[in-house]
Amino acid sequence: MRYHFEPPKIFSTAYGQTYECDHPVYNKCTLYLIGDKGLAVIQQKYVKETKSTYWTKIDPWLTDQLYLHPGFKKFFDERAGECVNDLYPTVTIRQIMWALKMKPIKRERWETCFDRRNI
Repeated sequence: MRYHFEPPKIFSTAYGQTYECDHPVYNKCTLYLIGDKGLAVIQQKYVKETKSTYWTKIDPWLTDQLYLHPGFKKFFDERAGECVNDLYPTVTIRQIMWALKMKPIKRERWETCFDRRNI
């Protein structure tokens, strides 16, 4: 039995798009748009050389897995919003996977998390 969500060997990236903005936490995210509402999803990455982390768009193999999940639309309707100052409501990959009751991706020691609902 798998305890963590693992990347499939074959995947598509038909849903979600890369969105660049001037958010205080990140510069790129994966944006899901339905009508006038949008939801930005971010994932933390690690740079070995500098031992630093940054927030960016999610891995491409996760984009369709999230969007095609049966609970995504309900989560999207609860958390998404219209663009304000070029920014959309944002969630981390762990927040959305937890809410959709998906197996999480493997957690690394260097990862941090947000204590608040809104980022």
